Amino acid sequence: MPSNIYDMVLKSVERPMLEVTLRQAGGNQTLAAEMLGINRNTLRKKINEHQLR
Repeated sequence: MPSNIYDMVLKSVERPMLEVTLRQAGGNQTLAAEMLGINRNTLRKKINEHQLR
C-alpha cells in the first residue's frame, strides 16, 4: 500500500519548479516568490531545504 504520496510528489516537483522560477526571475527572490504565489521567507526556507544556494 503506497504511503506519503503527497510528500513523494512534492519532493520530485518542488526543486525543479524552484530552479526554473528563480532562473526566470533572474535570481530575484522577491519576484520568484510573487510568481509562485508564496511569501519570500517561505521561498528562502525552500531554497535552503533544497540547498539551491
